[in-house]
Amino acid sequence: MSFSGEIKEELQLVTGNSRHCQMAELAAYFQFCSRMVEAENDDKSLRIQTENQNVARKCFTLFKKTFKIYVDVTVRRSGALTGNMTYLLRTDEHPEQKRIMDAMKISEWEKGDCTSALLLKNSCCKRAFLRGAYLAAGSMSDPYKGYHLEIVCQNQQQAGQIQKLLLDFGLDAKQVLRKKYYVVYIKEGENIADFLNIIEAHQALMEFENARIYKDVRNMVNRKVNCDAANINKTVNAAARQVEDIEYIRSSCGLEKLPDSLREMAYVRLENPEVSLVELGKLLDPPVGKSGVNHRLRKIGEFAKSLKDLQ
Repeated sequence: MSFSGEIKEELQLVTGNSRHCQMAELAAYFQFCSRMVEAENDDKSLRIQTENQNVARKCFTLFKKTFKIYVDVTVRRSGALTGNMTYLLRTDEHPEQKRIMDAMKISEWEKGDCTSALLLKNSCCKRAFLRGAYLAAGSMSDPYKGYHLEIVCQNQQQAGQIQKLLLDFGLDAKQVLRKKYYVVYIKEGENIADFLNIIEAHQALMEFENARIYKDVRNMVNRKVNCDAANINKTVNAAARQVEDIEYIRSSCGLEKLPDSLREMAYVRLENPEVSLVELGKLLDPPVGKSGVNHRLRKIGEFAKSLKDLQ
């Protein structure tokens, strides 16, 4: 199961204790999954259709807890035997449907409408609505590969409502048009962790934080390895250049032309082309610090350059 699926499986078991929170979450399923169907006898039924078993179970539970209604559930398979399962929850028009419509502050629900602000006044209700929105239309990438959480909306009004609710919790979400849908997304790890906490996906939050720690440690190790490799390359390249300068001086005029301190430094470098400046300083008599070794090698390089300029 994907990480996104694990989140939804966990959220299927999370239900607000207050009726107003249960209604707010149910409103999310109405907003993202419902449609009004008119039959031949002019009766209308409110239907929630989803391919996610967790959404179907959660809706059934919320109808039961919030309205004391047992909705009809139909399970269908799309296409051949290997097709996806579709879950259809249906209520008749009277009396259950009217009671639901009145409670949800809607006279006639159309797919794509936004939820009434009256249902989202409290912070706990906003949390419940976002939980339902993620369950119905959200997804998240594997945190070990990258950070990306999104909720797909039918129109810009829905996306704007989700974006505003996230902003109420201090989360900076972006919005983008993808084909005919508007997608609200979060790509920053800290904000995604806060979102999981807001919708009460606590087990997923722990796994997400473990992934963040793992990636941080891995990145730190990679940076250190890259830094060490860069330093080694720098040391090797500098040593090769120093040996080249010394060899040029020896072939041009002889190392005897160098002052005593520089000549000693040149011989030590030729005998130890791979060692660091600190180790070179310890091989001199008397020993010299790193800055002193660097100064002498620089003087040798300047002497070699002066010889090249004369030619």
